[in-house]
Amino acid sequence: QVQLVESGGGLVQAGGSLRLSCAASGRTFSRYAMGWFRLQAGKEREVVAAISNGGARTYYADSAKGRFTISRDNNKNTVYLQMNSLKPEDTAVYYCAAATTYRSSSDYDYWGQGTQVTVSS
Repeated sequence: QVQLVESGGGLVQAGGSLRLSCAASGRTFSRYAMGWFRLQAGKEREVVAAISNGGARTYYADSAKGRFTISRDNNKNTVYLQMNSLKPEDTAVYYCAAATTYRSSSDYDYWGQGTQVTVSS
């Protein structure tokens, strides 16, 4: 069982940056691949980025490439999403999730409650 708590969301102007954090409970964090997802109004949830349990492999959605960076600190049981050059279309609720194997699909095993990111034009 893994419990996930996101933080770092908020309101930012277009072109600005935010850093999302996701803190995980338990001592097995390093066994899990982690992902960041977002849910936008009227759309299905989509993967934004994913990282393998050791951090060697990463995946980015096309919309995130070149602007977002996923990273993790297994000593702190935390995964991050650095978001730069934000656009109004990045507005969404962002979720972190944990999976037993590295994947870019949405079928993760554990989910956080989400954090709202709003980008104003």
